[in-house]
Amino acid sequence: MKWSLKRHCSERDYILFLLGINTGLRVSDLLSLKVKDIKGKMKIIIKEGKTKKPRTIQLNNVFNELATYIDTIDSEWLFPSRKGDKPISKIQAYRQLNKAADMVDIESVGTHTMRKTFGYWYYKQSKDVAKLQMILNHSHPEITLKYIGIADEEIEDSLNGFVL
Repeated sequence: MKWSLKRHCSERDYILFLLGINTGLRVSDLLSLKVKDIKGKMKIIIKEGKTKKPRTIQLNNVFNELATYIDTIDSEWLFPSRKGDKPISKIQAYRQLNKAADMVDIESVGTHTMRKTFGYWYYKQSKDVAKLQMILNHSHPEITLKYIGIADEEIEDSLNGFVL
């Protein structure tokens, strides 16, 4: 996906995806970011649009790529639209992600894919569903596991070697 976005779409779309999979932010929160919100910062605190809760976002893992990208844009918005002084729409973000996914034969990609990807890999690396639940602002661990597809995957894995 990253290769496809970088090669066939734009640096803007690549950075949107990179930031999405590394932070777990909803696409609406990503698209509302302005350059001044993140320029030169290793971490930011944002108020999530859906939950209205504050969330600390670490940017150290994408800091260099973000800084290089920011130097190339001439807009107050981090993900500027080519049509006027506003960010791209959720629909445009969806289109670009799907365009990149089609090029590498990945199915069922949407704007939530970035958040789910973050959650899936965070859980796979940490095995800490409680922390992930807090990061994603979910009310129950079961919701978090179902959201990232772990419950289904673990059931399937447990049945793979099951024989009587």
